[in-house]
Amino acid sequence: MNPRYLTKSRFKIGLECPTKLFYTKKEEYFDGKLEDEFLQALAAGGFQVGELAKLYYPGGTNIDELDYEISLAKTAELLKKQDVIIYEAAFLYRNLFIRADLLIKKGNAVDLIEVKAKSFDPHEESFLTKQGFIIPEWEPYLYDAAFQKFVIGQAYPSFHLSTFLLLADKSKAASVNGLNQKFLIYQTEGRKQVKVNGPVDKDSLGEKILTLQNIDAILEKIYDGTEKKDKSMESFEDRVFILAENYSKDSKIMHPLSSKCGSCEFRIELEKPSAGLKSGFHECWREKASFTDADFQRPSVLEVWNFQKKTEYIQQGIYFQDQLTRAMLEPKNRKEKTGPGLSRWERQVLQIEMSAAVNQPTVGGPLVHYIDISGLEVLKSGWKYPYHFIDFETMAVAIPFTKGRKPYEMVAFQFSHHRLSEDGTLEHKGQWISAVPGVFPNFDFVRSLREELNQDEGTIFRYADHENTVLNAIYHQLLASDEKDKNALCDWIRQITHKKEEWTGPRDMVDLKKLIEKFCYNPMTRGSISIKQVLPAILSSCDYLKEKYAKPIYGTETIRSLNFKEQQWVQFSAQGELINPYQLLPRVNEEIENSLLDASFTDEATDIQDGGAALSAYAKMQFTEMAPPERERIVKALLKYCELDTFAMVLVWEGLAHWINTGK
Repeated sequence: MNPRYLTKSRFKIGLECPTKLFYTKKEEYFDGKLEDEFLQALAAGGFQVGELAKLYYPGGTNIDELDYEISLAKTAELLKKQDVIIYEAAFLYRNLFIRADLLIKKGNAVDLIEVKAKSFDPHEESFLTKQGFIIPEWEPYLYDAAFQKFVIGQAYPSFHLSTFLLLADKSKAASVNGLNQKFLIYQTEGRKQVKVNGPVDKDSLGEKILTLQNIDAILEKIYDGTEKKDKSMESFEDRVFILAENYSKDSKIMHPLSSKCGSCEFRIELEKPSAGLKSGFHECWREKASFTDADFQRPSVLEVWNFQKKTEYIQQGIYFQDQLTRAMLEPKNRKEKTGPGLSRWERQVLQIEMSAAVNQPTVGGPLVHYIDISGLEVLKSGWKYPYHFIDFETMAVAIPFTKGRKPYEMVAFQFSHHRLSEDGTLEHKGQWISAVPGVFPNFDFVRSLREELNQDEGTIFRYADHENTVLNAIYHQLLASDEKDKNALCDWIRQITHKKEEWTGPRDMVDLKKLIEKFCYNPMTRGSISIKQVLPAILSSCDYLKEKYAKPIYGTETIRSLNFKEQQWVQFSAQGELINPYQLLPRVNEEIENSLLDASFTDEATDIQDGGAALSAYAKMQFTEMAPPERERIVKALLKYCELDTFAMVLVWEGLAHWINTGK
């Protein structure tokens, strides 16, 4: 049995919530975070950046052994050398264990280099605020490095340690083609391996695209407790050993409840048990707030949309929406509304009032919902048929595909397009995908999209800001390019997008998500405005849609589809519950549900999560060796996945249009 050491990953979990240390890596507890670290690191570019770092610091010894004792012994033997470079060096102090990405020893001078697939512009960015406090997004990385330096310093007190982060440099462009494709990833016996293709000399690697940042001064802030505005009651060292001791004894730390509980990965919905597994979330609330089963059925403060005071009220013992009042929600400096639709405060009030007025709805029964028909009618009067619904799938790679591209530049690899005519004719009009490894697809992506949308002047719909952000990014890539048609493409992008204080195109896309936020509310969404929650809510509450799409008319002459045949989108479980249409899709990764992938990935460039399944599948096609049948299977799954994204928009709009036309 392996010893219960506090490792880097467990230390990170403990910082997020000390109670979660008790639940982690236990088979009896449900864990909603993606277990497949291979796919996580693949999509984030972690493997490639880690291997590139080794090429920038060649001549080292890699410690491959996972066994604690063997890796520690091998590290200790290498450290006897006067000068040495070690990859994945292992260190143990008491019950603290770490592996260092890169260690460079010259005598007693030791450089600890933590390699991260995160971007940083050394000319424009900082790890600290103007007041000298750590910027929150950098906390996990800096605390990670502080933990490593602490362990090494305690294990080898004679070392003169200097600590660095090695990050993707957003200010540097790749000076060679094919840099990304030098690193192919595969798994053997459950472990990831990196195969480097071709030469790796200085000329082949080109100009360095990783930046080395010394962080010793910041780590001293962490050690002396001045890294945050509110100083911690315990020192860094005390915090480490409290976590380590409790993890070693397998004892639960009773950390206070807070708004962070809403994103707990150890949570199972009580109405959807998962193979008899335990729910750490429910254990916490039973133990810390004396919750009963009935309490978990009451709408929670955690679910109030875009509410900043959740932790404050939870600490006062206010756990339920029916305990909140309008006055408790109202911001101190509430301004008069400047535009149509609900303000944030009005939407929050609407949510708690509706949650008190209606129980969780049952499929087929009456469902109370709010819709501002007059407000939507005013907006609709300015739209033109045919309507176009588009969705993009994108990723941002740490190591660029081609010369001239910078780390984490936007890569748009897929789109889907539905068209709805004034006579009600609906069709999946077009799609585009780039599945060829190592190709920068953006300019062909825009050319194909323009061809799709340039047939008329119809209104274009997107869901959220993502599509506008993507086209803005490609606009600037085009300006810096040598593409012969770049001016025409840029002019077209300006026609259908907006950019703050620079332009608003005459055909600027309409954000369907903003319409839901401002003019609609359905209690079944529990405050969410994600399309994956809004879609089943609207389907459940609109008899017109349920009747229409309970028939297998999608993928027929009635509604043409490029990827589906006679698809019935409204289906019910054995318990009579509507099945979310996204659950009817094939998995883009055969072993993992699409919903879990969506929840586990974040695209750094856009901070969007709903496309996690597509992002991971594209990364797998780019960076792993696979047989043609597997590539073909993933492409087909991606095409269906993206098609449903645009069809979901159509369904949402059809539901709204039905209520507008019928007045209810």
